[in-house]
Amino acid sequence: MTKLSAPKGTHDLLPPDIALWQWAEAVMRDSFARANVHEIRTPLFEATELFKRGVGETTDIVNKEMYTFEDGGQRSMTLRPENTASVVRAYNQHGMDRWPKPVKLYYMGPMFRYERPQQGRQRQFHQVGLEVFGVDTAASDAESILLAWQLLQALGLKDLTLKINNMGMPEDRHRFRQGLRDHLKDQLGALCSDCQARYETNPLRMLDCKNPDCQAMYQKEPIHTYIRTDFSSPDAQAHFAEVLALLDAMAVPYTRDPMLVRGLDYYTKTVFEITSDNLGAQSAVCGGGRYNGLVKQLGGGNNDVPATGWAMGMERLLSLLEPPKPQGLDVYVVSDDIPTALQWVTQTRQAGFRADWDPTGRKALGKQLAQADKLGACVALLLGESERNSGQVIVKHLASGEQETLAAGEVLARLGQVLHHTRVCL
Repeated sequence: MTKLSAPKGTHDLLPPDIALWQWAEAVMRDSFARANVHEIRTPLFEATELFKRGVGETTDIVNKEMYTFEDGGQRSMTLRPENTASVVRAYNQHGMDRWPKPVKLYYMGPMFRYERPQQGRQRQFHQVGLEVFGVDTAASDAESILLAWQLLQALGLKDLTLKINNMGMPEDRHRFRQGLRDHLKDQLGALCSDCQARYETNPLRMLDCKNPDCQAMYQKEPIHTYIRTDFSSPDAQAHFAEVLALLDAMAVPYTRDPMLVRGLDYYTKTVFEITSDNLGAQSAVCGGGRYNGLVKQLGGGNNDVPATGWAMGMERLLSLLEPPKPQGLDVYVVSDDIPTALQWVTQTRQAGFRADWDPTGRKALGKQLAQADKLGACVALLLGESERNSGQVIVKHLASGEQETLAAGEVLARLGQVLHHTRVCL
C-alpha cells in the first residue's frame, strides 16, 4: 500500500516544533492585548467574488494562486489567500461601523496560495495580522507600524529594516500608472513576460518584479527619476510627512523606498514593509499600509471608511527565532496501583503542575523512575504498597537523588515549595 504524505507545500507541526509557535503566539497576543486590539476569526473559505473585488483581479494572487472550487450549491468558493478582505467583509456584515472608533482587530490562522514552495513560503501558510478601522490620521498609521516594530522586537528579532513609501490617493495612482506606461513603452521588449503583462493590467506591480534585469531597467534614467517623483496630492504628502515625523519622534529608523508598491490593489497613502537581513531574497517579514477605499468597495455603503493594517507570515518569521527551552515535567507519579496513580496525577494537575504517569500498569517501579528521568521530570512521587498502607508518599528529587517521606496531605504544599512557577529542581 502506498504511504500517504502531506500535500506538497504543506507541513505538519510536530510536538518538538510547536513550542516555538505557542511561545511566539503568546508574545503576539500579549502585545495586542496591551494595545487594546481584539481577536477576530473568519472562515477559511469565502465567496470567490470577495477576493476578486478586494485583492484585485489583476494581482498574481487572483490570477495564479487561489484555491478555488465549486461547492454543492454550484457557488464559487475560495480558500482565503489573505485575510484583510475577509475582515473587511465581517466589518461590513456585522455593522462594526457603529462600534466605538477606532475598531482594532487582529487575526491568526492559515492562508492558502498555490505557488512554488520555498523557504518560509508554503501553499498552506500562516499569518498574523492587524486591521484598524475608522481613523484617517497619520497617527493611526504610525501606531500600526510601531506595533509591528515593537512586536518583532519583543520576539527578539534584530537586523530589521523598515521600508516605507507614499502611494497617494486613487487618482494619484492613476496618474502614476499612466506616466509609468509612457516612460516604459520603448523598453517593453527588454522586460520579462510578467512585466509585459502587467504593463497593460497593473503597471505599478512591475516595480515589485523580482527579475534582476527588470529591476536594473527601472533604476535607469529617466525612468528612475520618474519613479522617485512624488505624484501624490498635497494632502497625501502632508499625511505621509506626519507619519515620518511620528516615526522619528519614536526613534523608529526607516528608509524611504519609491519602488515599494506592495502586491495588492487596495493600498492608498502609506505602504510599508519590514525586512530582515537574515532571510535572503525573500526578506519581508511584515507588510501593510492604508486602504481607505476597501470597505466601500466590498459593500460598506456610500461612505469610505478609513483603514490601515499589516500582516506577518508566521513560517518566515519563526525561521528567524531561536526555539525556547522546552518545558519538562514537574511531577511523575510512580506506583504499582493504577487507581492510586491516577488519583495522584489528577490531583497534581489540578494543583497546577505538569504531571504524567504510566497508564499501562505493567512497568516495574524502577522502569517508571527511568521513564521519569527520560521525560525530564523534577520530582517523582513514589506510592508503593507500604506508602499506600501508611498514608505516606515518598517525594524523590530526581536531579540530586535526595528523597523525603511525607504524609499524603503535605505533598502538594511541598511540591509548591520545590517547584512553584520557577520549576527549580532540588
